[in-house]
Amino acid sequence: MNQYARQLRRPQQSAVPNVIFALLVLNGLAFALQQYNQNFMVLNFGLWPTGVPASPFAPWQLLTYGFLHGDIMHIAFNMFALWMFGRELELLMGPQRFLTYYLTCVIGAGVIQLMVAKFQGGLYPTIGASGGVFGILLAFGMTFPNRMIMLIFPPIPMRAKYFVVLYGLLELYLGVSGNAPGVAHFAHLGGMLFGFLLLQYWSRTRRR
Repeated sequence: MNQYARQLRRPQQSAVPNVIFALLVLNGLAFALQQYNQNFMVLNFGLWPTGVPASPFAPWQLLTYGFLHGDIMHIAFNMFALWMFGRELELLMGPQRFLTYYLTCVIGAGVIQLMVAKFQGGLYPTIGASGGVFGILLAFGMTFPNRMIMLIFPPIPMRAKYFVVLYGLLELYLGVSGNAPGVAHFAHLGGMLFGFLLLQYWSRTRRR
């Protein structure tokens, strides 16, 4: 991805590029529908485990779960991070490639979450755009590794590459230790993993 940054010719700036705008609107509409009928939305469009007799799993849930959220803070944090880290990436990649990347991360995070849920057992849904957002975060760190980011807590500046590594390690620790239950930590890592694999595939294709 660093090649993208070197070849960038200062694309026309936009506060909210087209794909990110569409994603913000779709997430907002889905959240509004959840307030109208939460049970229907989560039952049909949340990501449910496979291989469980009572599970309402359906293939489209690997995508739709990424547009549902648990509460206002959940969606606000994800949408802010999507805009903050994704805006420059969309301008750099172009709308089609950026959308492909984001949705690949969402679906990849869902695949990893299904594997984890099958191992852990239980019948519970997964919702949230975090898998896609973590994929965006990885791409930002790889594209702008030395960009300084000001953390909220603790309030210290940090280079993007270190921020991504530390955040990934934190998610791995929380997922393995179980110290933060109720959060799909491995799905977050799955979004980063599938994002990394797609970036590597694009890089090899470009070199050929």
